[in-house]
Amino acid sequence: MSVPPLTVTAPQLRPPHRYIAIEGPIGVGKTTLATLLAERWSMRTLLERPQDNPFLERFYRDTTRHALATQLSFALQRASQAAEAADIVASGAPLIADFVTQKSELFARLTLPDDEFALYREIASRIHASGPAPDLVIYLQASPEVLFSRIQKRALPMELQISDSYLRALCDAYNEFFYHYDATPLLTVNAEHLNPLTSDEDLALLIERIGTMRGRKEFFVKGVSA
Repeated sequence: MSVPPLTVTAPQLRPPHRYIAIEGPIGVGKTTLATLLAERWSMRTLLERPQDNPFLERFYRDTTRHALATQLSFALQRASQAAEAADIVASGAPLIADFVTQKSELFARLTLPDDEFALYREIASRIHASGPAPDLVIYLQASPEVLFSRIQKRALPMELQISDSYLRALCDAYNEFFYHYDATPLLTVNAEHLNPLTSDEDLALLIERIGTMRGRKEFFVKGVSA
């Protein structure tokens, strides 16, 4: 009887956590980083699908008119993905995602007036699917100027419609959200001068910091030990 070969993963290539989520504003590089780490550690990926939201392009053109439909569409998508994350984690496969489900309310609060936000919360509460909590959340933080430069560089037509005022408000909302965040261990990464997406050296620095993190909340700035 033939015996299938035993696959052994080198210790340095094993993921340091079973479930990692990466967050941050538009243009900061969440999806690319999630993909790089998934390839290194042989993890399953669960990625946002903004292209599946039929209202998003219209929202960037007119944020007031299309905000409610956009956020409800995302709430439905994230409820489905929360259930998918639960299945993957239950199977024992390591998982990395480029979002946390709590971002739905962050965006809704940012973009909706009070009456529509109340309606959104009522509807979202009825479609919410509770997913597993990540073992670690990595928050990629960058200034609006850096994000705007990166958005211009990658030149996705839909994103080029994002206004400067919206991008600044979004950065403020993310900073406020993660300042108070305590649901899971959190590593905040200053991405102003650290770009693991284009620099192997920066990627190695980030991987080392992820592996050595011991506190519940830590902040990583390239060249600064903490």
